[in-house]
Amino acid sequence: MAGAVDLSALKARSEVAARPQQASAGAEGAAGSFVIDATEQSFQADVLERSLEVPVVVDLWATWCGPCKQLSPVLERLAQAGNGAWILAKVDVDANPRIAQAFGVQSIPMVVAVVGGQPVDAFNGALPEPQVREWIAALLDALRDRMPAIAQAEAGAGAGEAPPEEEPEDPRFTAAEDALERGDYAAAEEAYQQILAAEPANEQAAAALSQVRFLARAENVDPTAVERADAAPDDVDAQLAAADAEVATDSVDAAFNRLVSTVGRTSGDERDRAREHLIGLFELFPADDSRVTAARRALARALF
Repeated sequence: MAGAVDLSALKARSEVAARPQQASAGAEGAAGSFVIDATEQSFQADVLERSLEVPVVVDLWATWCGPCKQLSPVLERLAQAGNGAWILAKVDVDANPRIAQAFGVQSIPMVVAVVGGQPVDAFNGALPEPQVREWIAALLDALRDRMPAIAQAEAGAGAGEAPPEEEPEDPRFTAAEDALERGDYAAAEEAYQQILAAEPANEQAAAALSQVRFLARAENVDPTAVERADAAPDDVDAQLAAADAEVATDSVDAAFNRLVSTVGRTSGDERDRAREHLIGLFELFPADDSRVTAARRALARALF
């Protein structure tokens, strides 16, 4: 997104003055929080100036947005755990329409990373926590050498904390995993759906549900799906089926590229279907898989 969004209208008349780099962990540690509510009036100080030292992740949300209520707590928890390696700036788009306009917001939740006063990456939708963690990790990895405050904050994260206690095994997940081991995909899917019905923001259950649904689809993959999709590029159903077939045959890059291209040339509901299907496929792979990281960035470019 670098250079694609003009934030100048949100800046105060005085330009951001150059200042010595300092560890944001120390500055933010005194405040005790790495989550702020940014407004049009505070945008320069809260977002643009802070982004000179560490990345500022802008969470664009609204009170009426259901998915926002799932994503925002995840971002807040990760920001606190980051110990100041990055800052979360929450923006209510209804109360701050000029910020929403500057970022070209078309749907929320929308999350934008701002570095050095400019947006550099973004995603839309309430992604599962593992994917949000992956996105933030990739952002920090790309910037750690350029922004010393990131490493300084990370060095202080967890200092003096007691080791986390092991959580007891959840019998609901045990039942779902047992069904999956038996090859009973329907029972496993139902078990994970029951967990999500009680806990809509449970990222572990959401990721497992995507895996179960893919395994069930993979058993019935049409060997001609790719050929049919190539012959009908505007048929979204065909593209989804072909992507499943390619993942099932370990042509992962081809599947991701196919769906990114579909997102780029569609709109409305069809674009949402292609995007959601691609995100579901991301969940089948480790968070640090380079193919997922590359495809996620390509998806952001296609969306913005």
